[in-house]
Amino acid sequence: MELELEKAIQLRKNGNLKKSSEILMNLVEQYPDHATINYHCAWSLDLLGYEEKAVLFYEKAIDLGLSSNELEGAFIGLGSTYRTLGEYEKSKNILRKGMDLFPNNRAIQTFYAMTLYNLGEHRMAIELLLRCLIETTNNEELLKYKKAIIFYSDKLDMIWK
Repeated sequence: MELELEKAIQLRKNGNLKKSSEILMNLVEQYPDHATINYHCAWSLDLLGYEEKAVLFYEKAIDLGLSSNELEGAFIGLGSTYRTLGEYEKSKNILRKGMDLFPNNRAIQTFYAMTLYNLGEHRMAIELLLRCLIETTNNEELLKYKKAIIFYSDKLDMIWK
């Protein structure tokens, strides 16, 4: 099983998505309660454009219990997939849970901001994106204005006279 899983992951990394997915679908049939296999199966289905099918495998992988690294990826994958399917509240909930578990994961925060945008929560979305940007950039031009960007990030609608 481990060799087949590694083979499928390597095939995906090399761009052979269809063959990778075939192996993973066979593995998930043989080992339906294996969290890592469910996670990689979801990931492959997602990459192939089968988002609705991927959701079930992401959910199952999370429920079965994943390692910390895989769990971060599963929250991103599931939250992003819900968003692309137009299930914005589900996306918001799963990404919020991911942010609670992994507060320093900028990818989860970014996907959460996209979901907030879809829900019409534009102010919160841009605030989060500005904070992600300024706290992770090494761009000297932006860093010159770090204090101002952080200060204004949650005051975008205020007017000073």
